[in-house]
Amino acid sequence: MASLRLATSAARRAPSLIRVAQRGYAEASDKIQLSMALPHQSIFSSTDVVQVNLCAATGDMGILANHVPSVEPLRPGVVEVIESAGSKKWFISGGFATVHPNNKLTINAVEAAPLEDFSVESIRANLQEALKVASGNGSEEDKLEARIEAEVYESLQYALGSK
Repeated sequence: MASLRLATSAARRAPSLIRVAQRGYAEASDKIQLSMALPHQSIFSSTDVVQVNLCAATGDMGILANHVPSVEPLRPGVVEVIESAGSKKWFISGGFATVHPNNKLTINAVEAAPLEDFSVESIRANLQEALKVASGNGSEEDKLEARIEAEVYESLQYALGSK
């Protein structure tokens, strides 16, 4: 207990010697450098953006400048990239997002496409087909693949409904 009082007393006497790291809120002018890559294509390469909204496995989250560094697994869903001139939404099938120090964000996705490239009718038809295979008499492997496919189509259908 005496050592704690001694440290507290020393800290009060010499406040300029002790620096405490503090996390502040993002300034309006702060930007994030976004890199978003697929195995076959780079969608963004160190592009300055205002905010990125992610569909993390733990829940939806928004990334602003000065965000705490973290690694987030991504579930099928929408990644919204907000730039100064507007926003663009991408549907991803899954992947990882890594928030680096110094306002850098990297998203590695297996597949991604602009949300406007999808048709509600084709999604509905493909979802019905996947559900039919998942509940059918096929092999266990086919059923598991169809369940994953159905999950992606359900996420895509939800994303198109909340455009």
